[in-house]
Amino acid sequence: MTPSFRLLAKRRFLPLFATQFLGAFNDNLFRTAMILLVIYRIYNSPEQEAAFSAIAGGLFILPFFLFSALSGQLADCHDKAAIIRIVKTAEIAIMIVGASGLLLHNVPLLLVALFSMGTHSAFFGPIKYAILPQHLDEDQVLPGTGLVEAGTYIAILGGTIVGGLISSEQAAIGVLVVAILGWLTGRQVPPAPPMTDDAGVDFHVIRSSIRLVSDTMHIRRLFMAIMAISFFWAQGAVLAAQFPPLVKNVLGANQQVATSFLAIFSVGVAIGSIAINRLLCGAVSARFAPGSALVMGMFVCDLWWTTHNWPPVSGPLVDLAEFVTLHHAERVMIDLLGVAVAGGMFVVPLYAFLTTTVAKTQTARTVAANNIVNSGAMVIATLLLSALVWSGVSVAETLLMVAVASIVSATIAWHLHKACD
Repeated sequence: MTPSFRLLAKRRFLPLFATQFLGAFNDNLFRTAMILLVIYRIYNSPEQEAAFSAIAGGLFILPFFLFSALSGQLADCHDKAAIIRIVKTAEIAIMIVGASGLLLHNVPLLLVALFSMGTHSAFFGPIKYAILPQHLDEDQVLPGTGLVEAGTYIAILGGTIVGGLISSEQAAIGVLVVAILGWLTGRQVPPAPPMTDDAGVDFHVIRSSIRLVSDTMHIRRLFMAIMAISFFWAQGAVLAAQFPPLVKNVLGANQQVATSFLAIFSVGVAIGSIAINRLLCGAVSARFAPGSALVMGMFVCDLWWTTHNWPPVSGPLVDLAEFVTLHHAERVMIDLLGVAVAGGMFVVPLYAFLTTTVAKTQTARTVAANNIVNSGAMVIATLLLSALVWSGVSVAETLLMVAVASIVSATIAWHLHKACD
């Protein structure tokens, strides 16, 4: 087994890792700067802000529905490294538009850049996992997947924090600089030629999406893996949506605490992503996935219990220094860390499973099908969450929805483990 971090010294892995890291960082740097600019400097109406948030969320997810099937076909039929270079070149053009929107305070330009970044991610997503079995040995795929996942969450955290600390003018320069760095690292990814002579690509996005999901989901082991991952991302969508109102309206804390929660969650997923490789010794297996899902649900239940019994909020919002002195504050942070570590241990082997149990000619399409189903699960979870909140369910009580989903995830993962390990 190759220890995880030793892969960072290998040219067949480091450029891909760096390219993915910079892309995730830039994505969140731009989105955070955009949101803060629109909420605090352009709009001054709760209705406008709510409408913008809804439109922005939909525009970023929409490309995954529209283009994942196309991106999976292209990645399997062409050199993946060549596609990476094209995608990273496009990122520079996208960020020129985004930087213009930040400098001019132009909402349409910002939304065009956001949709384009979603498209960028939809095309890069299948490649970052599908290229690993092609460049790495069999016992390196799991640690490689874990490092990519860990790096992604650290990049998300870093981009979000930096985007919240700098001005929109500085962010405009920053997104261009990071896009250029991503273009440079992308050019260092070794060639990954297609493993098939079939160059046929269906450019009809709706038909190809339906066909791709149908062709993938009828295979029982892939169906179970994709459904388990989708439940994980549905849970993540609910938690991400609930962080701000939970911190402000239930815990009575300010943006410092919300940022610290994001930091805890990101670090926790990174820890879990690395730890599972040690437990599995590099083998791709779902045997720890059921237990990880249940542990995640237990921490969510404890988080619900703690927040449900939190004293009513009164007075000004507390900052991080005050929050950590409150009774049970450490319990909330431990629960968040536990959810994140267990989540990382749950999802990383399943991604590795997707890319190692299919022919190398089909890896990108399999990941693309997974991305389509994941996006649908996130949308459904968000709509269900909105309906629950609209009907009067409290923020704390919606956490029970995540706990129930953990049981479903554990059940699916158990059947996958029994069928394939």
